[in-house]
Amino acid sequence: MRFYLTYIKKYGVVAGISMLFLALEAVCDLLQPMILSHIIDTGVAKRDMDYVLKTGGLMLLVTALGAVAASIRNVLATYVSQNFGAQLRADLFSKVQSLSFENLNKFDRASLVTRLTNDVNQVQMFVNGMMRIFVKAPLMCIGGLFMATQLNADLAVILAIVVPIVGLFIFLNMKIGFPFFLKVQQALDRVNGAMREYLSGVRVVKAFNRFDFERGKFTRANEELQSKSVSATRVMSIFSPAIMLTMNLGIVAVLWLGGLGVEQGSIEVGHIIAFTNYMTQILFSLMMISLVFNMFVRAKASAGRIGEVFAEENQMSWKEEQPHELPGKKGRIDFEQVSFSYDGGGGQPVLKQISFTCLPGETVGIIGSTGSGKSSLVSLIPRFYDVTGGTIRVDGMDIRDIEPKRLREKMAIVPQKTMLFTGTVMENIRWGKVEATYEEVEQAARMAQADDFISATPEGYETRVGQGGVNFSGGQKQRISIARALVKKPEILILDDSTSAVDVATEGKIKDALRDYAAGLTCILIAQRITSVMDADKIIVLDNGEVAGMGTHDALMTSCQVYQEIFQSQIGREVK
Repeated sequence: MRFYLTYIKKYGVVAGISMLFLALEAVCDLLQPMILSHIIDTGVAKRDMDYVLKTGGLMLLVTALGAVAASIRNVLATYVSQNFGAQLRADLFSKVQSLSFENLNKFDRASLVTRLTNDVNQVQMFVNGMMRIFVKAPLMCIGGLFMATQLNADLAVILAIVVPIVGLFIFLNMKIGFPFFLKVQQALDRVNGAMREYLSGVRVVKAFNRFDFERGKFTRANEELQSKSVSATRVMSIFSPAIMLTMNLGIVAVLWLGGLGVEQGSIEVGHIIAFTNYMTQILFSLMMISLVFNMFVRAKASAGRIGEVFAEENQMSWKEEQPHELPGKKGRIDFEQVSFSYDGGGGQPVLKQISFTCLPGETVGIIGSTGSGKSSLVSLIPRFYDVTGGTIRVDGMDIRDIEPKRLREKMAIVPQKTMLFTGTVMENIRWGKVEATYEEVEQAARMAQADDFISATPEGYETRVGQGGVNFSGGQKQRISIARALVKKPEILILDDSTSAVDVATEGKIKDALRDYAAGLTCILIAQRITSVMDADKIIVLDNGEVAGMGTHDALMTSCQVYQEIFQSQIGREVK
């Protein structure tokens, strides 16, 4: 839990001040039964009204002081807990952003959402409670024991028996409860995962009428969460009544022995009332301590899950000193005997001994059957993953020596799975270049053949984009994504099957616009349709993770059987 030291240093002073006011509040609460004892035994017993009024006024003053201390403590506790929670959530989100895909793949996406929300809330609630009642409860318990012992040592023997028994219950509560609440958080992950999967694929669910299946899957996850929560609560609920019973038996013993003492004249009535009040305070404190451990168990489980994310170290490294300009030609890409597998080289390789060069100004097409490794290959260029063998160079420099952020600034990528963000069309295109002018955005949209349908809407470029772009068709989303990449004016442009939902005529217009736009930059075009890459300067044919052929369309038609088969399957029969 080393990462929490940062927050202790940042909020420790304010939290410490809050604890001082909490201690003052506890002292005021502990003084009241003692003062009440004096009022009864001295003022009421002797019918001394002046003493009653004088001591009663002191009691009111102590009560008011405790109330003021409690108010200040509440304000400080709220300030610390809310700021701590917000900072922890922001730092956790930043940590998630900093991780590579290899690191992120170790966590389920729904689990990350739960850690960012529910787990952070559990820790925040514990911090808030710690500065409200969690520290006060032990102070009241210890102080009550001390005051009760000073008041009557004989009756304090009852406390010596009761308190250890209650302490044992609290220890068992924490020991047994922790594994249960860890399972509750894991069950919550599965509920979030089921809901997230349904919302992501809601159109497919509706198309295949799989509502009953999805409802059953969610119901199973929901019932598992219910079962785990009930089990955890049932275990915890056993201890609270046991603690209450033990303390009430102690109070009964005090009243019984105290009554005998009053009858014998060895104990005054005020002492019994004060001792009973201290017993009640101790009871309340022990109940709060039990609650503390219940919340501590939950917070500990959540803190451990948050700590797992913070403990994850980004596997990517680079040279600390970066040159102002990379040494080679801008936009040049060299693959040198590159191999790659998703499990760090321990399993079946996705790419094997890939070697080729992309020169500035070239348009390089990559084609192959599904699962041949096309998307995996281009994901290595921006260092979404690191190669497990060989070297990739950009501008003549090994990309493992380049800071990923700086490397990606040279590139613009249109991913295979189109993603639009909530906001306006203008904001989505400006993701590529935040400071882009309206004219630059419009020009990029025209090249991507998106200007026509955008301008046709009543709000134009200020049209709101629904979550995930639900108010646009697949082809329209792809064209907006292409415009987002083009507005950046990168040195390297990667289009990963980004025109699959666009008709052939529109795709031709996009390619014509790219031909002029791409002069001087390196363009890598992945496609399923052979017509998309036929006119590329160089075509790389992938088959089962290996280069099956490389060259122009005409050269491959005579030398590459895999390419010929793709051509025949897509075009050849129609030509005949």
